[in-house]
Amino acid sequence: MEENIMEMTDIGIVKISDEVVEVIAGLAASEIDGIVRMSTNLVGGITKILTPKKNLSKGVKVNVGEDSACIEIYVIVTYGTKILDVAKKVQENVKKAVESMTGLKVEAVDVFVQSMVVPKEEIKTVE
Repeated sequence: MEENIMEMTDIGIVKISDEVVEVIAGLAASEIDGIVRMSTNLVGGITKILTPKKNLSKGVKVNVGEDSACIEIYVIVTYGTKILDVAKKVQENVKKAVESMTGLKVEAVDVFVQSMVVPKEEIKTVE
């Protein structure tokens, strides 16, 4: 696991792992209409096969500094959606969720559209 966000309180230390930030970002991105699912790269795909639990941080890469974070989100979108609108909504929702839950300042949310999925209803209509 990568570095943790640490903060000293009056009664102890609070640590938030990078994986927690990745899960928050992934869930926030998946809430947006037009996002089918998160995408993985080769390493993420192998990890998914080898890990029996559901990976909620799939398709998310986080670089956390002292009090800020840069986030990369890899997504698959629904055919027919306005990709720029969906990506902007993902950026806004991820920024809001991470900042409100962790106290980190989100410097950037980069959205990478990896693929597009055609809904089954549209495939039937075309045939």
